[in-house]
Amino acid sequence: MFIGNHLSSSKGYLAMGKNAIALGANTFAFFTRNPRGGSAKEIDPKDVEQFLKLYEEEKFGKLVAHAPYTMNLCAEKEDTRRFANEVFEDDLKRMEYTPGQYYNFHPGSHVGQGAEAGIEMIADTLNRLLTPEQTTTVLLETMAGKGSEVGRTFEELREIIDRVELKDKLGVCFDTCHVWDGGYDIVNDPDGVFTEFDRVIGLDRLKAVHFNDSMNDLGAHKDRHAKIGEGKIGAEALCRIANHPVLAGKPFILETPNDDPGYAKEIAMIQEWTKG
Repeated sequence: MFIGNHLSSSKGYLAMGKNAIALGANTFAFFTRNPRGGSAKEIDPKDVEQFLKLYEEEKFGKLVAHAPYTMNLCAEKEDTRRFANEVFEDDLKRMEYTPGQYYNFHPGSHVGQGAEAGIEMIADTLNRLLTPEQTTTVLLETMAGKGSEVGRTFEELREIIDRVELKDKLGVCFDTCHVWDGGYDIVNDPDGVFTEFDRVIGLDRLKAVHFNDSMNDLGAHKDRHAKIGEGKIGAEALCRIANHPVLAGKPFILETPNDDPGYAKEIAMIQEWTKG
């Protein structure tokens, strides 16, 4: 099993790799820049070279980079959309320093324009900026449906994918908290949820998992993560999900409210669940 958590990219790739190993992880996620926006740290080619050597030696799973939360490709304000497009384009170029990884992003919030308009704007950006040459797979994240978020249902994600020409460059990141908060009952009917995902999107597009418990009841549309086993999804259901055959070999990324010792404990617990 490949499991890790979000690490700070401020000290570079090699430091993140070593931090992941110290936590007992064999993959990790990182924000491409400050999660609240702003400029990105300059990439040091030597640091990347050293990290890629470590990556191969440790047999890490796919990395799951995360776009900043402020990157809204379907924002109502034109200057906000323009900034989001610039960030997206720059991030795709930066991702090629570590070829073949995942770049995950929140599809965006339509801010009263309507989901259809939001879907069209997101797809337009993807059609302009995805290239046949890129090695990065871009992941649309399943969302909880808070406010005017796009991606609250599998159908909305499918509508984006349907509008994109280079579909082979797209996948989906399945967030357990978001899916639960969005109304999909992964506690009592995980098989049914994955069957529905397969029917609407296709399990071949499910590339990574954000593995979180939730503070909220099913269908709350609130998006508040909890530590594993301390929320409304619960350890028993999350253990079943971690062992579900459709998720075998996928990178699992913890986004729980934790410090390093807490993450190390969760990583060890989940590895114990899935061993053998």
